[in-house]
Amino acid sequence: MGIIAIGAGIAVLVGIGAGVGIGMATGKATESIARQPEASGKIQTALLLGCALAEATAIYGLIVSILIIFMLK
Repeated sequence: MGIIAIGAGIAVLVGIGAGVGIGMATGKATESIARQPEASGKIQTALLLGCALAEATAIYGLIVSILIIFMLK
């Protein structure tokens, strides 16, 4: 059971990368809007799309960890 828990924990670590990526993207988008306010609509659209993809990666990691726990018992 210990090996399964370690594997599930490693699978959830994907969320760290997603959090860092979303934070960096948000910071850069804020800087871009501050420098060029007239392009804020396009910047926000690209930001939301990128954040959604990064968050989907974190959700996939969570699903994999849940599958590891319940399927390998």
